Amino acid sequence: MSSENLIRKVRIGIDVGGTFTHAVALDAETLEVLGRSKVPTTHRASEGVAKGIIDSLTKLLAGAGIKPQDVTFIAHSTTQATNALLEGDVAPVGILCLGSSSNNWIAQASTNLGKIRLAPEKYLTTYYKFVETKKGIDKEKVEQALKELVEMGAKAIAVTQAFSVDDPAHELAALEIARSMGLLSTSGSEVSQLYGLKVRTRTAVINAAMLPKMIESADMTEKSVRGAGIKAPVMIMRSDGGVMDIDAMRKRPILTMLSGPAAGVAAAMMFLRISDGIFLEVGGTSTDISAISNGKAQIRSGEVGEHKVYMRTLDVRTVGVAGGSMPRIDSTKIIDVGPRSAHIAGLGYVSFSEHLLNPKIKTIKPRPDDPEDYLAIAEGDGEPTLCLTPTCASNLLGLVPDGDCAKGDKEKITLAFGELSKKLNQPSEKLADEMLKLAADKCIPVVRQLIKDHKLDPALVTLVGGGGGAAAIVPYVAKQMNMPHSLASYADVISAIGVALALIRETVERQVINPTNEDILKIREEAHAAVQKMGADPASIEIHVEIDNRTNVIRATAFGATSMTENKDARKALSDEEKVELIAQSMRTKQEQVKLAAETKFFRIYTAEWTQSHFGGLINNKMQAVRVMDSAGSIRLQIQNGVARTSSADQAESAISAIAEEHSVWGDAGKVIPDIMILAGPKIIDLSGLLNVEHVNTLAKAELNEMPRNTEVVILAKLG
Repeated sequence: MSSENLIRKVRIGIDVGGTFTHAVALDAETLEVLGRSKVPTTHRASEGVAKGIIDSLTKLLAGAGIKPQDVTFIAHSTTQATNALLEGDVAPVGILCLGSSSNNWIAQASTNLGKIRLAPEKYLTTYYKFVETKKGIDKEKVEQALKELVEMGAKAIAVTQAFSVDDPAHELAALEIARSMGLLSTSGSEVSQLYGLKVRTRTAVINAAMLPKMIESADMTEKSVRGAGIKAPVMIMRSDGGVMDIDAMRKRPILTMLSGPAAGVAAAMMFLRISDGIFLEVGGTSTDISAISNGKAQIRSGEVGEHKVYMRTLDVRTVGVAGGSMPRIDSTKIIDVGPRSAHIAGLGYVSFSEHLLNPKIKTIKPRPDDPEDYLAIAEGDGEPTLCLTPTCASNLLGLVPDGDCAKGDKEKITLAFGELSKKLNQPSEKLADEMLKLAADKCIPVVRQLIKDHKLDPALVTLVGGGGGAAAIVPYVAKQMNMPHSLASYADVISAIGVALALIRETVERQVINPTNEDILKIREEAHAAVQKMGADPASIEIHVEIDNRTNVIRATAFGATSMTENKDARKALSDEEKVELIAQSMRTKQEQVKLAAETKFFRIYTAEWTQSHFGGLINNKMQAVRVMDSAGSIRLQIQNGVARTSSADQAESAISAIAEEHSVWGDAGKVIPDIMILAGPKIIDLSGLLNVEHVNTLAKAELNEMPRNTEVVILAKLG
């Protein structure tokens, strides 16, 4: 077969940002970037952001010479759901409450939500009808109630009933009636399986409010992708860092909230292979900061307008400072940086200006209600067209590495800072340093809080920068915090890369008191089936089950790839010595202290002894650091104190029991077992978050069942 006829496997990711929509094509096997494109995000187009998605895809295929049949995966993030909530651009919702008990008045009080606050001065309007179902679903009564809701002004329907998580039959019957009438509809049991009628109803209502616009946009995008000849399923980024197929999005568009920031975190995990770190995605106006621990993004419960909803989102915290933030000045110094940016003010960066010969310092009001002390740069006596930004300051101080997208014109930057130096009577380098310090001071408290909230070990944390403005913020933040840092390659399109590499993901939650092994396996199987239905290759599916003892919630999160491909990592293979050097750096120890404790076809497990001192050295505890490195040379797991034990698949149960018994501790809640993980084949099976060794062994058995009995596995325990 000639090279012309060879079919490449290409993954395409499209990230819809606030200013630009980026598209990236990756070789599915080597992860090599084959091409990229950028177009303005089309917020105001009649087709909405879908137009920018289509335009960026068309430009990417043409520019990179990619044939439609080469595309095996295509996904996009979207700002549409988030923007709709922030701007109140949602459909009015009719709430159809069903009831069949003597306490229906309680249900009605919990489900008649009135106006729901989405953002300051932005509200979602709801209308309400109640239908008695003690004798079952009366089709005529349901149809009449739905007609009345539409006459009131409802454009979408949310069906709700108390305890529908136990028996959703009535909800589903009413939902079917609504859809047969051509109404866009959802139900409480469709969006969540957790108890809590008011929160479940609120979640369903917000989900319903998004349906009209999100389905219209999804249909338009899918039609255009098919029109381009691409047959791969169209995937959409979720707020928890995974993707779902377009049919799943049509039912639960609420899951796309915050999918933009989630894309960058997905890249940090899948492309940059961060094990433990704080990821700062720095744009032009704001910085999204999130935490990653043991290769997993940290999750929190979702909120809309300060109201709790039943959905899981990445814990992404946004700070109003970034690579394009504008400084504010008085007569002698820089007094603040941001929140206004050069983008919002319609100004360019001095770093990337084409013509600047005679800079003059001006102050402006970017927006009518802003103070008038924002710094701007004019050419001579003309109107301001440029601004000195943190990107410019970082370039002046030599913090932007060669080849980085933030690398600017040092000559013009020096010229503009020289003019500012004259005005404020301070050296240029001092002004640049002060600008970066003011910007960093807004990020540092958030970084510290994330480390604290998610109980990260500061000794393991690396700051990782992505986004076009990463070099403007991250190196200085790391310097101030005395922490290691790195900047992502392809930083400006890192979110699009994250979309291209994201795994299909689904989370199933149930509230079960004193869950049995059968309860756990049932929920695990449901999560497995959900991602497989969306196209995940069964051999790639991994599932993490955790039990929240406070709320009695069992949560199973499954994720898998659309197709199994051999990852021929494009990076240069590391020698054994280079691997040990990386491990020693991670452990903050000398290379001679590092030992190779175990090795499989896919992983190497290294250990090193260290001492933890208390009370000035009066008490010393012996610890063992553990690191897991994959065959590509990426550190996949970091454990400050743990044990590693080799076993076989058929002996894993007894090995887990022995480790748990040896290293359990007793506390106020009784016996606490260590977090257990298993390295089996190419998978890291995470069994942490379970309450007892019986639950751990039940899930371990389910995971290892299909492996040959003599398969070598490594059992890891994370000790307190």
